[in-house]
Amino acid sequence: MNRKQIIVEKDRKLVNLLQDYGFSFADVNKMLRNKDVKVNGKATKENIQVFCGDSVLFFYSDEMLEKKFEIIFENDNVFIIYKSAGIESAGEKGLENLLKGSIAVHRLDRNTEGLMVFAKSKDIAEKLDNAFKKHSVHKYYLAEVVGKFQTKEKVFKAYLVKDSENSNVKIYQNKCQGAVEIETSVKILKAGEQTSLLQVELLTGKTHQIRAHLAYLGHAIIGDGKYGKNEINKKFQANRQKLACFKLKFDFIGIESLNFKEFKKMPNWYVE
Repeated sequence: MNRKQIIVEKDRKLVNLLQDYGFSFADVNKMLRNKDVKVNGKATKENIQVFCGDSVLFFYSDEMLEKKFEIIFENDNVFIIYKSAGIESAGEKGLENLLKGSIAVHRLDRNTEGLMVFAKSKDIAEKLDNAFKKHSVHKYYLAEVVGKFQTKEKVFKAYLVKDSENSNVKIYQNKCQGAVEIETSVKILKAGEQTSLLQVELLTGKTHQIRAHLAYLGHAIIGDGKYGKNEINKKFQANRQKLACFKLKFDFIGIESLNFKEFKKMPNWYVE
């Protein structure tokens, strides 16, 4: 068993804290069940609130941190990987640290799984960054949402205000102070009475855009604990949000191995 001790930097729930270190929801609950987590020297089996300055000691096995990503494509310039939910894209606790020397040229939320591109050099990172800014790389997401989505295909426009203090965003129909315009393209793949499966393309890429915009439209993503409702997530027994970047499509971007290429991988929760 491995052990790690950390000092809490901000007040939060214990499960959320441990997920930030790359552990899945299931693994965190296993640690708690086995009393492998101690807060200020006292073992706990509950998802308690921890506070800034608290000491958290936890024990974990090697296999808990093994399957955090899958390499879909690799050459001398890039990695294209499929990121698992529960791990950050970048930073000390994220994939940049696992893919040594790589640079994440775009981000996925910690709890969002899907395809990502990592550059192996600053030169390639700059080319990819420019391609994303010019919308020469198209990101398509699968989202399973609550309720029967009514509009077959549409680009929805709204305004987003980021609330950094509460780590969330708010969506408004009309422009207001601090707002940026967002555009989210939505296409129905399957619509049922209780849930709908959507293909979503980000035409603007803002923090939590898909999650917040769909919730604003009345169709929160199943399993989303921030913008959805806990009672609905419990009804569908969803511990993870059903949102995945399942397809990347490249126009001409000046990188021979990626020009006009398409990469696709369906998430495990997807059912035909």
